[in-house]
Amino acid sequence: MAGKLSIVFLDASTFGDVSLKRFSENWNCAVHKVTAPAEVAERLRGRDVVILNKVVLDGALLDSAAAKDLKMIAIAATGTDNVDLEAARARGITVCNVPGYAAQSVAQFTMALILELATRVGGYGELVRAGAWEKSPIYTLLEFPSFELAGKSLGIVGYGNIGRRVAEMARGFGLEILIAARPGSDRPVPQGRLPLDEVLKRSDIISLHCPLTPRTRNLLDSRALALMKPGALLINTARGTLIDAEALIQALRGKRLAGAALDVLTQEPPPPDHPLIQAAKELDNLLVTPHCAWSAREARERLMDEVVENILAFTREQDRNRVA
Repeated sequence: MAGKLSIVFLDASTFGDVSLKRFSENWNCAVHKVTAPAEVAERLRGRDVVILNKVVLDGALLDSAAAKDLKMIAIAATGTDNVDLEAARARGITVCNVPGYAAQSVAQFTMALILELATRVGGYGELVRAGAWEKSPIYTLLEFPSFELAGKSLGIVGYGNIGRRVAEMARGFGLEILIAARPGSDRPVPQGRLPLDEVLKRSDIISLHCPLTPRTRNLLDSRALALMKPGALLINTARGTLIDAEALIQALRGKRLAGAALDVLTQEPPPPDHPLIQAAKELDNLLVTPHCAWSAREARERLMDEVVENILAFTREQDRNRVA
């Protein structure tokens, strides 16, 4: 591709202190830490490539005059639901993502959430900070129920890079792994997998790792949650909209489920009145973390390296991690 690419990075602050030097060395690159929706069109104007993580590029924006020079959308993430892929294809805009870069980071964070719900380490730490141990009439505190993972079953919904890594780690704790068939698929259930309903019924812990699609939106609604074992745990490090928030709150409030740990919500950052944020302040069996499972430094550095390689491949007219 002739000439030096003009690139804009719309939400660089989402990658913390990872160096962006390779972008400025290779291309004419404007870096914006944060871009509000009203600023996107103007910042796209005249650019060949846009790099983004969670900024939304819908069909109207891609069809606008502001995007007339746009040739490539480099998504600095695995998920692609913030970009209208059909509109990009119609305009001949190449779209690439970065699969698998955070599998290790998300998998170990998933295990940390499971362990927290199973052992309540954080809760006990807070009791010590509050001075409860000094006041105990016995040598220990037994304020929270805990259980061993060995011999329990972990149902994995979404068996891609992350789901497979979670399964590998979980087996080390003695967990039996149950793998759900692809949600919403019309194909026969593959060997080694089980229908989602059966996984929900048999699992002591359910962990979600599937993408958000029209078929997986509100995948765990009141009906699905009612299928889960009484006292089961639910983990979500995938997408917030996979779960019906109100149905989950009711299941937790009624102790139908023993606990849930969520690293993702339907809106991020959430408004103060988000139902799950409010519920987390009230319920001791709900843990919410701020979409940080992916964020180990090694994963962020790997992600930036992969985005660079995707753009370099594009300049050579090679397809690399292309999704549109």
